[in-house]
Amino acid sequence: MTKKWALIPVLGMLIIAAMAFKKSTVIAPNKASFADTLQYPEEKHFKNLQQLTFGGDNAEAYFSFDNKWIIFQKTNPKEGITCDQMFIGKVPAFGEKFEYKLVSTGKGRTTCGAFLKDGKHIIYASTHLGGSDCPPTPDRSKYGNKYIWPLYASYDIFMADYNGKIVKQLTKSPGYDAEATISPDGNKMVYTSTKDGDIELYVMDLKSGKEKRITNHLGYDGGAWFSPDGTKLIWRASSPKTDAEIKEYKDLLAEDLVAPTNMEVWIANADGSNAKQVTSFGQANWAPAYMPDNKHIIFASNHEYKRGFPFNLYIINEDGSGLTKISRDKGFDAFPMFSYDGKKFIFCSNRNNGGTRDTNIFLADWAE
Repeated sequence: MTKKWALIPVLGMLIIAAMAFKKSTVIAPNKASFADTLQYPEEKHFKNLQQLTFGGDNAEAYFSFDNKWIIFQKTNPKEGITCDQMFIGKVPAFGEKFEYKLVSTGKGRTTCGAFLKDGKHIIYASTHLGGSDCPPTPDRSKYGNKYIWPLYASYDIFMADYNGKIVKQLTKSPGYDAEATISPDGNKMVYTSTKDGDIELYVMDLKSGKEKRITNHLGYDGGAWFSPDGTKLIWRASSPKTDAEIKEYKDLLAEDLVAPTNMEVWIANADGSNAKQVTSFGQANWAPAYMPDNKHIIFASNHEYKRGFPFNLYIINEDGSGLTKISRDKGFDAFPMFSYDGKKFIFCSNRNNGGTRDTNIFLADWAE
């Protein structure tokens, strides 16, 4: 969920920010080096790891409920994709080429795709109603060259079929609406919006359109997912605390901007009750998701590195104990997600990119 940080959405912008810290040491893939750069010896949970995409920025890859499809967002100027568009493709067998097709309009910028449970439709956020061109990126020099993420007010959430035909517009607020995911029963959508003057989470009943605001504290709340059993929510939050931080946050928000360089993982019941902070590591702890057992949490973080890079994947208990590092890339590993049957695992990484800044999608069988 943005993505991206999506690369909050996109959840694409986080990857771009992360790339700025990186001087790649990955060697170009060839028959001799491919296995070495694809997987590191310490990554014991990744079995039959394969790279699905090659080139550009590919991020926020998620499974369909039947575990047969993958949705993701992609930018690759070499292919004429100048800002994130949404694609879907069938989950390939091991060693099989990943084939995919465009399902967004090709206009504006998209982020945070997800499948509906009916096996026929997807959702994603898009700015295409605000204009055909890619919306402008912020001039970070105006803000001390800080990592700044735009909250495009033209983002709304749309439902489309697997051929890309939009069948419904789900949000119409004048502010930012994005970062949507679907409950396991297929009936509800959780998403992020600025409609009430802050960056908050909302849960919408897809049939009636009725919704409830889930978060109520100052700061960014986004990238939420339901637990596999549907009883809980998990998300990332960036909360200003000092007077100076609060002023900066509000000033940026007034310009439809946010600077979420410090984020922690939060959980709550599905109705928003009993909200509590899981991590307190500082820096960026984000892209969290519940694991198939509904108890453990997987997330991306740079907390081990004062310079803010690299990002690795970690597992932690709900109470914040038992932190375990599961990826060992020296660049960027993020957007971890399990298939709904718990058998496969997908994430996005800079590994094996031939010394470029490309971010690609990687698929593995999960080994305990």
